[in-house]
Amino acid sequence: MPGDHSVIFATEDERLELSHRAQSRAIFARGAIRAALWLVGKAPGRYSLRDVLGL
Repeated sequence: MPGDHSVIFATEDERLELSHRAQSRAIFARGAIRAALWLVGKAPGRYSLRDVLGL
């Protein structure tokens, strides 16, 4: 699997699991290209993915 990620929230009695599975690395490449294009023309500084996605 190119990308298999899970986040688990658990207590003594129960568990909530969030999963994401990518079938190819292409989705990650598209995200990297999107972030690089967003950076063009930006002033030097520290940016987060929240900035790139407009969150």
